[in-house]
Amino acid sequence: MSQIGRSTTVWAVSTLTMLVLAGILPDFQLQSADGDSATSIAVTAALGAGAFGLLSALAWPLLVRLLLLVPALVLGLLVFFLNGALLLVALRLSPAEQGGATWETAVVVAAVMSAVASATGAALAVRDDDAYRRRLYRLADRRRRERPAGPVTPGTLFLQLDGVGHDVLVDAVDKGLMPTVARWLNGGPGSPPTHRLTPWRTDWSSQTGASQLGILHGSTFDVPAFRWYEKDSRIVMVCNRPTSATELQRRAVERTGDGGLLTADGASRGNLFSGGADEQALVLSIAVRRRSRENRSRAGYFAYFSDPANAVRTALSFVAEVGRETRQSVRARLRRQRPRVGRGGLYPFVRAFATVVERDVVVAAVTGDLFAGRTAVYADLVAYDEVAHHSGPRSRDAEQVLARLDRSLALIEKVAEHAPRPYRLVLLSDHGQSPGETFRARYGLSLADLVRAGCGLPVPRRASRTHSGAEARAAVRAALRRPVEERAEPFPSARRTEPIVLASGNLGLVSFPDVAHRMTREEIDARHPALLPTLANHPGIGFLLVRSERHGGVLLGAYGAEIPVAELTDGRGPLAPFGPGAADAVRRTHTFPHTADIMVNSFHDPDDGEVLAFEEQIGSHGGLGGDQGRPFLLSPMTLSPPVADGEHLVGAEQLHHVLRAWLRESDGPQIPLDTAPEDQAA
Repeated sequence: MSQIGRSTTVWAVSTLTMLVLAGILPDFQLQSADGDSATSIAVTAALGAGAFGLLSALAWPLLVRLLLLVPALVLGLLVFFLNGALLLVALRLSPAEQGGATWETAVVVAAVMSAVASATGAALAVRDDDAYRRRLYRLADRRRRERPAGPVTPGTLFLQLDGVGHDVLVDAVDKGLMPTVARWLNGGPGSPPTHRLTPWRTDWSSQTGASQLGILHGSTFDVPAFRWYEKDSRIVMVCNRPTSATELQRRAVERTGDGGLLTADGASRGNLFSGGADEQALVLSIAVRRRSRENRSRAGYFAYFSDPANAVRTALSFVAEVGRETRQSVRARLRRQRPRVGRGGLYPFVRAFATVVERDVVVAAVTGDLFAGRTAVYADLVAYDEVAHHSGPRSRDAEQVLARLDRSLALIEKVAEHAPRPYRLVLLSDHGQSPGETFRARYGLSLADLVRAGCGLPVPRRASRTHSGAEARAAVRAALRRPVEERAEPFPSARRTEPIVLASGNLGLVSFPDVAHRMTREEIDARHPALLPTLANHPGIGFLLVRSERHGGVLLGAYGAEIPVAELTDGRGPLAPFGPGAADAVRRTHTFPHTADIMVNSFHDPDDGEVLAFEEQIGSHGGLGGDQGRPFLLSPMTLSPPVADGEHLVGAEQLHHVLRAWLRESDGPQIPLDTAPEDQAA
């Protein structure tokens, strides 16, 4: 079917939809008060539908640009009201001047008409493969005219599935949830596999901030957790806070001496950091620096929502996802599933934003990058990570998200076939997730409560009424060999300051802000004699890392276990359950300038992979233990193997060098090794 034919069909369906809605909705009129003939009403509907379609195509991009400063979540909700306003204008423009609707009805009618028009156009394109291919070719040709012809060497697209562990991916493929990935790994009928799967190992800080900084900028140094307290500046750094992300990127560029993985004709989409890319959208580290000037961090939202069909489709999917989360949460409560965390408040909307809006916008931005022929693109899809935190990494809810992400991969693969240059698709994750109850759910108190008990500070009554509240006090009494009451303060110095306790999944950080340096074990024992024994002997804690005047650093565990950092080995002592690489990860973190006074890693059961998150998450990451430290790398066979046979890929910094080597393998623009552009340093 030709473009004119498809447009006429969409117009006819929109007209019919308007007529049906006029018959159903009492406040939506297509005739005058005195009544009109059927022909007159049909003409009014046709004119109104046509005017609405034209206004949507012409005025919508301008409206969205005017609203670019509105937060993206609010913009998604405003879609309905903008559409309703356009419909009211369209009815006023009708020569017959017979149409009318209340504001609320106009919003409903406009949403339904846009959804029907979008579905009709999509159905026609799907049923007509030639038309679909022609549309892709036309879009590609337009991109080529906008951008001078570039090299014909392959470009590289790096797609990050946030939080998907190696074993979770393998299980999803085996269950048939991800047929696109299965075809890449196993081949299709008469065709060999196109990709190889390689697990890799994170640092102790198994979270997006450290991993993505290492992948894009080649440094994970001095990123001990997702959030930590810095004594020199007296601030709490949080990896997904724009000011912190900007500072972390600056430090990484300064340390490595180059701008990042994407400095040569690159694009960064939906990431915490830019990677040195010239084209950036939805990138957190530029949100503060450029918000008042160009708003490039929001440019991806404008590019996507400027198409009214995209806007309405995503808005409707957003509402559907909120309903899906509400239904799944109620079902979990009714079935009394364990473990379980609260999923009320704003969480359904946060989930819908991550699984619908962010996914759609990033996929659309990547599509544009492919048609523009960019040399390197790195994009992050966060949908799975968000759902797995609250539903569990192997839950049915999370598996449904993986299936939808696979459909996005299939779409991107199809688009790449029509790009002006060949593309190599690399799929990877930044970390996995480990299941388990929360520390609070199992023991009735938080890590902060336990620290306060060990310091002789009052513990909230909600903790004292639980078995674990009493358990914490029993541990304190045993360590001090003296009774401790809830409101007692056995050490006058304890109230000089209260410790700052932060959590990153199952990794906890305890800092004493009134001490300018990183405290030693000896100093902590002199100040709070019960604290370290209380923590080390708690059944929910695996081990502690503290500085030591005698040994430089020491690992503490239950039953008086004490191992100098220099003597740590995998599979022995408190590190025995945590698998290979744990000793090196702990040793490296001990060298960071901003490592906390006490680093606390939760208990880990290697048999079922369980950890105990210090946050309210039943799927967590951030420390050592289980799938969280074992992400994946899925790379084309045409690229060199990431590691030699028998070797292991360890750390995001090593992964960065692998990705850079792949970019240099083509004959296209080379990645400068010693470039540090000033505009990438901020």
